[in-house]
Amino acid sequence: MNLKSQDVVSGYLQQQMLIAMPAMADPNFSRSVTLLCQHNEEGAIGITINRESDFTLGELFFQLNISCENEEISSMAVLEGGPVSPDHGFVLHTPVEGFDSSIMISDEIMVTTSRDVLSAIAEGKGPQKFLVALGYAGWGDGQLESEMRQNAWLSVPADQDIVFESALQKRWEKAVGKLGININDLHGVGGYA
Repeated sequence: MNLKSQDVVSGYLQQQMLIAMPAMADPNFSRSVTLLCQHNEEGAIGITINRESDFTLGELFFQLNISCENEEISSMAVLEGGPVSPDHGFVLHTPVEGFDSSIMISDEIMVTTSRDVLSAIAEGKGPQKFLVALGYAGWGDGQLESEMRQNAWLSVPADQDIVFESALQKRWEKAVGKLGININDLHGVGGYA
């Protein structure tokens, strides 16, 4: 690690959602909300939860040769989880044990990357609440901390209702609302005290 210990505190962004500031110019993250799945001295990994992809879950099931008779499940949108590895799938869901590759993000949210969770969802035996995303957002050692110091992101505690219940187009506003401020009060650049 090249940064001094005061620059990076391992894991302090665990169980957080990143909110892109209004001036975020990167089209991958403009008005995005990204749930952090991992944050440590090596960097951070997150799944953007408010960007719809061009795929439905049924199309993904077809590509993976998974049968699904439930039209409501098949018609669900797959999200763009981020620009890194857009061919890899991630399922954010309420806690259920027994899947091959899962990590607890908070007491209310897990992420699973193995195919068995998709098979369970297709059979109607999956987690109570879930969303499927392709790709992820990734930051190297100290990169996210640097972007936060440059006022590119705000953070709020992970919120199951925002992740699973809120309409996609309202997730950014709801996440900003958790800060207790009016969206219109956010400026493109922050100041320094």
